[in-house]
This record gives sequence, C-alpha cells and structure tokens, in this order.
Amino acid sequence: MIQLRKLLSGLMVAGLMTSAGKFAFAQVGFADAELSIEHVAGNVYMIQRPGGGGNIGAFIGSEGVLLVDALFAPMSDQVVAAVGEVTGNEIRFLINTHIHGDHVGGNANLAAMGVLIFAHENTRVKFLEERSHFPRNGGSFAPQQPVAARPVVTYNDSISFHLNGEEVRAFLAPPSHTDGDTFVYFPESDVLHLGDVFRTTSYPIVDKFNGGTLRGTIAALDMAIDMASPDTRVIPGHGLEVVGRAEMVEFRDMILDIRDRVYAMIRQGMHLDEIMTAQPTADYDAEWGQEATWTAVDFVPLVYYELGGAGRLEDRQ
Repeated sequence: MIQLRKLLSGLMVAGLMTSAGKFAFAQVGFADAELSIEHVAGNVYMIQRPGGGGNIGAFIGSEGVLLVDALFAPMSDQVVAAVGEVTGNEIRFLINTHIHGDHVGGNANLAAMGVLIFAHENTRVKFLEERSHFPRNGGSFAPQQPVAARPVVTYNDSISFHLNGEEVRAFLAPPSHTDGDTFVYFPESDVLHLGDVFRTTSYPIVDKFNGGTLRGTIAALDMAIDMASPDTRVIPGHGLEVVGRAEMVEFRDMILDIRDRVYAMIRQGMHLDEIMTAQPTADYDAEWGQEATWTAVDFVPLVYYELGGAGRLEDRQ
C-alpha cells in the first residue's frame, strides 16, 4: 500500500513520470560508451547503445545521411563515428521523433556540425517551454535543452525528404507516447522507425505530462500495422533487435487485452487498489514487465485512470 500511495502521489503531482525523467539523465560514462551500427534494409541502418538510450535510424547514401533521433549529448562523437563506419558522406538532416532527452540530447552537438533539425510543431513547443519538459523523480525538473538544440524546421501533419534516390516520409502519429510523436517511413527500403510509441523492452510508456494517451497509442500502432507488409522492418524506440509487423501486432494485442481486463474490473466496481491486487498483467509480466523503470506498477494505474477509474479503495473508507 505504501508503494502504491507513493506512485499515486507522483501521478497526481506530475501526470506520469516519463521514461526520460526516470532514467535518461544518468549519463555517467556515456562519453566512453560504445555504439553499434547494423544494416536494417536498403539504405537504412540502426545505431544503438546496448546499455540504453533511444535507437537511431540512419538513412545513408551518396547524397548524404539523414538521422532519426540523436541519443544523449555526450554520445554525439560516437554517433558520428558509427556513421563513419559505413560511409564517408556527411550527416545533413536529423528528425526528432519526440522530445525526450535520450532522443534529442545530441541535437545541439549535431547542429554545430551543420546538421539541419526537423520535428513536429508540438515537439518544438516543448523545447520552448520555460520549465523543463523532463520531470524527475519526486517532481523536480531537469534543465531544458539549449537553444541550439531546437528544431529549425517543423511540420504540421507530414514532411517528405527526397534523398539518395528515395522519398522519406515523416508524419505525426496520434497522441501516444507524447503529443508530438513522429513516425518515419522509408518506402523503398521498407523500414519504419516508430520512436518510443513502439518498444520491445517494456509495457508502453505513455507520457501524460507531454500529451501522451493510451487511446492514441493504440491508434498509432494500428496505423503502423496497416502500413506495414509482412516484409517491413521496424526499428523500435528501445530494444536490441529490429523486428517486423508480427511483433507490432503482438505488442498492440497485449495492450488491448490488458485494457479490456482493467475495464471489466472497473465495470465490476473495483478500485485501483483491488485491481493492482488482481494483477491483470500477470500473463504478460514475464515478457513485458522486466524493465525496472517501467513495470505493471506504472502501466496499470495509467490504464485505470484513462478508462475513467477514479479514487482508491482507501478513499471510500
């Protein structure tokens, strides 16, 4: 009960603590971290830090390099070095999938190298807010990104790049992880980068503080699944492996099942304390509940409140 009270207090104070707020600022040793780069399909590669941080998509060809996300600031040299393992061409463009520090932290460093930064309008707004968009544990706030990190070009619904003989499409997803989530699709290479809307390491993280919704997460996944063919390769925002359409369907169906279980319990008059005790995620915890920073203890209350659940058992007494 004490742990649950602490969680609920945090929910009331700051919406939901974001993935960035919970672990993205522990950057000790990042300057020495090793990154890997692997070919995904066509002209697209994935750059990642095995120890954590958002996966980068790298679209590489004779006309230059387009990156999707930028990892943490101390790792920019390693990102450039990873790109250099497969091409000598310059990094020209960067698309931010959303606002969190493990995806935009390297913006300023890349901008200083002449990289032009793109993001959805809602994501740029987060850069301009007076207080930080990254709530820490306990409700305090981390420093904002520097002015140089701000996206230079924004779009409302979508934007296309014509580069390396392909059309690259970046477009707004429904409000899911945040309200500025961008999906990036490489049609010729048949690769999707979904940012943190889709991850293979935990239950979906819905950052209410930055406009995310569970309903939108489901809609965004439906959109991605409808776009994908059985051969489409998918870069998750977090996760060590490139996956495909089947894994997105599995992720979406898991969310729907848990949502339906929690809703049925709400209809039965159960409050959050009782639902947590009933463990509606028990069938999934072994696969999706192992990331210490985001487990069923975080996910179930999010589902409960978005479905209209209100109050705790102790509030009725």
